Amino acid sequence: MSQISRHLSATEEEAGDRIDCWLAAKIPELSRSRIQALIKAGAVSTENGTIGDAGQRVKHSAVYRIDVPEAEDPVPQGEDIALKVVFEDQHLVVIDKPAGLIVHPAPGHGSGTLVNALIAHCGDSLSGIGGVKRPGIVHRLDKDTSGLLVVAKTDAAHAGLSEQFAKHGRDGRLHRAYRALVWGVPERPSGVIDVPLGRSQSNRKKMAVVPESAGRHARTRYQRERVFADSEGQDAVSLLRLELETGRTHQIRVHLAHIRHPVLGDPVYGTGFKASSRRLGDEARQALLGLNRQALHAAELGFEHPFTGEVMDFESPLPEDMTRLLVALGS
Repeated sequence: MSQISRHLSATEEEAGDRIDCWLAAKIPELSRSRIQALIKAGAVSTENGTIGDAGQRVKHSAVYRIDVPEAEDPVPQGEDIALKVVFEDQHLVVIDKPAGLIVHPAPGHGSGTLVNALIAHCGDSLSGIGGVKRPGIVHRLDKDTSGLLVVAKTDAAHAGLSEQFAKHGRDGRLHRAYRALVWGVPERPSGVIDVPLGRSQSNRKKMAVVPESAGRHARTRYQRERVFADSEGQDAVSLLRLELETGRTHQIRVHLAHIRHPVLGDPVYGTGFKASSRRLGDEARQALLGLNRQALHAAELGFEHPFTGEVMDFESPLPEDMTRLLVALGS
């Protein structure tokens, strides 16, 4: 198994700290419990030998080496998970993904994913297409975003679809549109959000709007479809249709939060608007609590079939939980 080795030395101010706490502060991507396990496994040492005690105190100017094994891609196994198949042929399959289903295995989620379901559904032919970890996956949806997703069943289909997604519709072949319920009402009935995105410096698990030099170009079009009032008759929530011109991680969610209209129920980018739910009527407030996810749905997907050249267009109605919220907001 390959590994990554890091060499670190303590400053005079850090001398006397516990080795596990000190390493956790130096390497934030590793938890303290993970570092303790590495120490127990003999992965931390100095020129004087291996360190076996997580409570040992670091010494000023001493050089500490920590060997971290590189994560190995899990080999997904097929699982009998129900799928809503919208279209399927020998080359590809279009799925209407429910909220709560993770697309591909990741640390802490080695099973129960869409990939596990697809391996069982498609058989051995899927394995290896696009990589062992993400067989057949051309694009993805967040765990709690519902809607349409296309998966390749052959290498040729994977290459053809990937090429279309890389162009993000600029050549007219690919089309993706989402529907979202957002807080507030955008001033203009339609518009474009064009600001670069990158990893948040304060939380590496989040994305954020960043300077152009530090991020990647991201562009989202929106159109206002409907506006809902709160219990006092004031405009409070909008239903938007959104089209992606780029495909960045969490793009729609971050862009909408940036213009101060975050997606309802978004636990990451909409936390500052939790108090807004108090303005809603009782039925709408209960429907929002029952949603328990961001109100975002991949409603439209169009692409050119990579083998036949046929134009493929699919639409997915809002799922039951978002429909219930929509009805409650309008009542």
